[in-house]
Amino acid sequence: MNKEENNVQNTEVNEEVIENKKDKATAAIEELRAQLKTEREKSDEYYEHLKRNMAEFDNFKKRISKEKDMMYNTISANIVSELLPILDNFDKALNATTTDESYKNGMVMIYNQLIETLNKLGVEEIVALNTTFDPNFHEAVMHVEDENYGEKEVTEVFRKGYKIGDRIIRHAMVKVAN
Repeated sequence: MNKEENNVQNTEVNEEVIENKKDKATAAIEELRAQLKTEREKSDEYYEHLKRNMAEFDNFKKRISKEKDMMYNTISANIVSELLPILDNFDKALNATTTDESYKNGMVMIYNQLIETLNKLGVEEIVALNTTFDPNFHEAVMHVEDENYGEKEVTEVFRKGYKIGDRIIRHAMVKVAN
């Protein structure tokens, strides 16, 4: 074999080795691409799962906050409804005639303190006298025909009504005209 033939043969062998290495490299690249695709799919799946969990947690926080507010309002309304008879009795005591001014002043101070405390809790008196009767706020216990009043006008309040925000604790007991 001469030198030229030997070089040609070596070149062919080298090309074969290079081609073989290219094939192996191509196969390895394809395998890596397949692995990358699988990992991306897993990553996308995990990301979607994370987004769903975050949305569920956000909804959970909102629901718990709403339930907490509702529970607070319910408990406040229950406590206030238990205090309202005491407030009614204070009203009666303040309207009673007495000759002891210091006693009356003490009653007024306690009454004002109780009203102030209820106001801090968000309790409001339902305005009834000289307003149009509204069954959402008033409870009509008497009806009178009187030309001096308008239609469905509240002429007298027998028992004050109270509310916290939009929640009615107790309807105002009233007399309605016409």
